[in-house]
Amino acid sequence: MKKYVNLLKFSALGLIIVFLYGFAAHRNAKKTNDSVEVIFENGENLFISYETVNKLLIQKLKAYDNQSKENINLNNLEGFLQRNEMIENAEIFLTLSGELGAIITQRTPVLRVANETETYYYDKLGTKMPLSDNYSARVPLTTDTITGDGGKDMIVLSNTIRNDEFLRKQIIGIDQINGSKSNQFELKTRIGDQKIIFGDLSRKEEKIAKLKVFYQKIMLDSTISDYKTINLKFYNQIVCEK
Repeated sequence: MKKYVNLLKFSALGLIIVFLYGFAAHRNAKKTNDSVEVIFENGENLFISYETVNKLLIQKLKAYDNQSKENINLNNLEGFLQRNEMIENAEIFLTLSGELGAIITQRTPVLRVANETETYYYDKLGTKMPLSDNYSARVPLTTDTITGDGGKDMIVLSNTIRNDEFLRKQIIGIDQINGSKSNQFELKTRIGDQKIIFGDLSRKEEKIAKLKVFYQKIMLDSTISDYKTINLKFYNQIVCEK
């Protein structure tokens, strides 16, 4: 008899668990999303705020009112966010509890353009992005119009500057020599106010290595202010003008 009582208890417990699981699944399927957990993958939310992303998604989710979570098109939401000029990539997911989440990768500016007609950034992928009301990026400035192969090379050079700690601190401007289509560049410095004639991107790493050695020397003997131009175009040497 005791055996049957225990069997009935286990059966009843199993039915309760199944019922609760089914009830929770049904509730989550009908759950509407009125907030979104937003995670910024590449650090702080510098150029677009949590609130802005949340509002964008909530606005888009109105199309799914009174529908189950399985009907939400996550790819559609990702595409919608990625059309924002501050967002490089977006991944949308649903948690087991039915909450909506977003992992946002912001664009990374590497160059600021300020010419006679417009002002904007270029990001590391060479895509235009607008200035932000939230944050001003500390990147080199150019007054040139970015076009053609010269423009592409300028983005490459800007990425090189961003990825090098010394250059990132020292270089504040990039200009194209002899016009906006040129792939010859000169750099403006933060300390010493020198003009660095970089030339084209050939032997780029060698030029940067020479520049670092030269700056290390003139900073040690405190002669940095004696130099007006630093020319890196010549093979295996630096030509300076005082």
